[in-house]
Amino acid sequence: MKKLTFIIAICFYHFAQSQQFINNGLVEYEVRVDNFKSLGDDNWSQMLRDKVPHFSITWYDLTFNNNKAIYKFNRQDEKSKMPSFMSNSNEDNVWFSDYTSQTFTDQKNIFGDTYLLRDSLMSFKWKLVPNETREIAGFNCRKAQAIIFDSVYVFAFYTDEIIVPGGPMGIHGLPGMILGITIPRMYTSWIASKVQVVGVNASAIVPPDKGKQKKASDLLETVKKATSDWGSYAQQLIWQLFL
Repeated sequence: MKKLTFIIAICFYHFAQSQQFINNGLVEYEVRVDNFKSLGDDNWSQMLRDKVPHFSITWYDLTFNNNKAIYKFNRQDEKSKMPSFMSNSNEDNVWFSDYTSQTFTDQKNIFGDTYLLRDSLMSFKWKLVPNETREIAGFNCRKAQAIIFDSVYVFAFYTDEIIVPGGPMGIHGLPGMILGITIPRMYTSWIASKVQVVGVNASAIVPPDKGKQKKASDLLETVKKATSDWGSYAQQLIWQLFL
């Protein structure tokens, strides 16, 4: 009887260990952009097609601890790098999110100037998609969808094994970490290539502090006016800058 009790206790311990949830770590995302489609079909875009790679690939890291996270550039696939005159200097951008206070502090390079943007996190009205799952970076993920910028669909896969309700950039609000995103109208996907839970530097999760202080909603209106005659590319640029 004692042996049976011991065996049951060991089994229960291993089951409990396997059921532990993750609240700190690092997610590396592979970001893939279809540049040809994002440029659009107007004459200006057609002229640029022979100057840009069809696809661009970059990697970003999301370091998270409890309900705070920071998302930063990691590296670029040099073979698919955009020419300098088309670059948005995303390598210098930083996204800091506080999911408890529902606020963000972002450092963004916009038209050659560095801004420090503070505001409330974007509100997402997620709709869970039943019976659709996918394995990403070793985690079983469930599908959800939402609409941003009034008409732009976001399709996400999240895991409730990582209990922090975050994701790349300012995307958040699901009952677990978002490991995969596709935004068809941006012709872009963010897919986790790995999740690290050991040896993560949680002290790096601090808000950026460089740049001209600005409210994000105010700067958005300024950029919209400045790019009003840029055609379809302007809309793509705005979505990239303020997501």
